[in-house]
Amino acid sequence: MDRALKIAKEAVEGGADWIEVGTPLIKSEGMNAVRALKREFPNRTIVADMKTVDTGSLEVEMAAKAGAGVVMLLGTADDSTIIESIRTAHQYGVKIMIDLISVPDPVQRSIELAELDVDYINVHTGIDQQMVGVDPINTLKQICKEVDIPIAVAGGLDHRSASSAVNSGASVIIVGGNIIRSDNVTRSASLVRASIDSPILDSELKRPSLEKEIIEIFTEVSTPNISDAMHRKGAMVGLNPMLKGVKMVGTAVTVKTMEGDWAKTVEAIDTAKKGNVLVIYNGSSDIACWGGLATLSCINKEISGVVIDGAVRDIDEIVKMNLPIFAKNCVPNAGDPKGFGEINVEIVCGHQNVKHGDYIVGDDNGVVVIPKEIAYEVARRAKEVEKTEKRIYDEISKGNTLSQVLELEKWEKYR
Repeated sequence: MDRALKIAKEAVEGGADWIEVGTPLIKSEGMNAVRALKREFPNRTIVADMKTVDTGSLEVEMAAKAGAGVVMLLGTADDSTIIESIRTAHQYGVKIMIDLISVPDPVQRSIELAELDVDYINVHTGIDQQMVGVDPINTLKQICKEVDIPIAVAGGLDHRSASSAVNSGASVIIVGGNIIRSDNVTRSASLVRASIDSPILDSELKRPSLEKEIIEIFTEVSTPNISDAMHRKGAMVGLNPMLKGVKMVGTAVTVKTMEGDWAKTVEAIDTAKKGNVLVIYNGSSDIACWGGLATLSCINKEISGVVIDGAVRDIDEIVKMNLPIFAKNCVPNAGDPKGFGEINVEIVCGHQNVKHGDYIVGDDNGVVVIPKEIAYEVARRAKEVEKTEKRIYDEISKGNTLSQVLELEKWEKYR
């Protein structure tokens, strides 16, 4: 609750009109969260995101008495629940907003809700939906053509997409993570405020391709962020950076060889394209399958880096070329080019399964592998992890400790 109050204060300083008490905060702190925010910000509208689907009258009354000006119900609620909620809202002088999250046909449901005379409709893409690329703007445009009541929009919005939402007809822009997880909440809120007041034309908003967006996000976040996003999975075991301070991001070209056989590792360079990462299983920590000449070849092909479950040599030359390389060991002796092995088959490297095309990210912490099928979701979740950590870092830097910020004693698993 203390953190919520601090973040709300900073957001208001940045130009926020309304303050939403989100469902997780309500579940953890109850109606006292609504009371505390209303007491602290009496001139701001407090939105209670109750996500109500039943006992609408009771929950609207609870929120209204606690200080909410807008109460959120789910669009999947029965009409009887919504009608009763509207009656109670009129009694207590509050507004009803209906959240369309996970509604099967949001356009048709919006038409029905407008006929029920709700005050606002919220076109909402949930966090888990955002992680797999669902965008609320397209649905927003369709609904704005069909109904004539104020439309709110929520779901991964930042100052750029807020402009698109305004251009598409939204009356209320709801921004969560890109403000509350920022290390400078006031600045982030100010950027959104400015984009709402002076929207950028959609023609000027260029979104990168999906693959480029994945690469950009993985370049921004750390391997610990990615591992956290994957529920502590994906990290290769026993492989260390041969160079410090260099970041590696790319898609895998896999190589499987025999101990000391470096033929396929070198041939894979010719197979690889710009931005690929060579991921090699060699099986020996004592015989190098990689060296300076192979590294120079990678530089010529603009390969992003090399990961070797095995050994490397010529580290003095490699350091000068500054190509990210991760391996088990550095030794002077190499094997011979016998030609055993395969390229672009599924391998096990550093105790992790790796397929051709999987995303590989390496930094001073180590290497993680992200299956290509879930790369976008993992990238988005890793970005959220990074935002959260930056926010916590900011709070610790003001004189707190980690356990104080997270209230660990309160939220330890019940035993």
